[in-house]
Amino acid sequence: MFTILLNSNTQWVLFSTMIFGIAAGTMGCLAYWKRQSLMSDALAHAALPGVVIAFLLLGEKNLFVMIIGASISALIGASFIQWIRSSTRISADTAMGMVLSIFFGLGIMLLTVVNRTSGGNQSGLDSFIFGQAASMVRSDVTTMLILALAVILIVFIAFKEWKIYLFDPEFAKGLGLSLKWMNGLYTTILVTTIVIGIQAVGVILIAALLIIPSVSARYWTQSFQRMIIISALFGGAAGALGTFISALGRGWPTGPFIVIVASALFFLSLFFGKEKGILIKYLQLKMQKRLVNIHTSKALRTKGVE
Repeated sequence: MFTILLNSNTQWVLFSTMIFGIAAGTMGCLAYWKRQSLMSDALAHAALPGVVIAFLLLGEKNLFVMIIGASISALIGASFIQWIRSSTRISADTAMGMVLSIFFGLGIMLLTVVNRTSGGNQSGLDSFIFGQAASMVRSDVTTMLILALAVILIVFIAFKEWKIYLFDPEFAKGLGLSLKWMNGLYTTILVTTIVIGIQAVGVILIAALLIIPSVSARYWTQSFQRMIIISALFGGAAGALGTFISALGRGWPTGPFIVIVASALFFLSLFFGKEKGILIKYLQLKMQKRLVNIHTSKALRTKGVE
């Protein structure tokens, strides 16, 4: 089973998905506190048309060019969401759902067209739906690794600015921090995180790797800094273990296994997390009942003596 790890390409892919998982877990915390977890899902689906169009223009599968196409498509989707929210009475959730459906439908239509062309079914674009890390070559891994590390560095270098921006925007504005610039930077690194992982995790499931680790981390701490670290660790573990499991079988999609591992970590956190985990809440409730019974017994004994 573990002989597969001796393959150098597999080692590189595992390392890159682990780093991507760390980046996704880190970025997911920002999305969690900005209350835009659904935005990541909408932008992930909005990136698919850009991937296919980039392939059609280039005529070959080049991850870097596809990332550029996916980024442009996702940013257009984000602009549409913002325009719908500001120009109509439609709610943010509805706007995200509309953009998600329209762009994903367009992407599937373009993908069908590509697959029906000569040699199109050999393009490997189907791997962008559910993810297939095993299909990544060394150049893909390098591109993914560099961009993921860039996202991690941006979040941690500007940690204080992110904290102020997320929790007290008015105070941040008073300090001279441009909210417009921070919003632009947030959207850019969110889109970057999404598009670099779509080949490994897939456009359908990539949002799960942004959402689940951050929610899981919330059960272990109330500190924003520690939450980012824990979420990054959960994301990295899900990326590495999910990729390893998918590599054991021929043609197994990577995305579902990464999400399964992330979900397993979530359920562990849900039951055993020290912050409102089910087991901790049960033990605390049991302790409170015991203390109430003790105080009640003491009160009754004291009243009886009087």
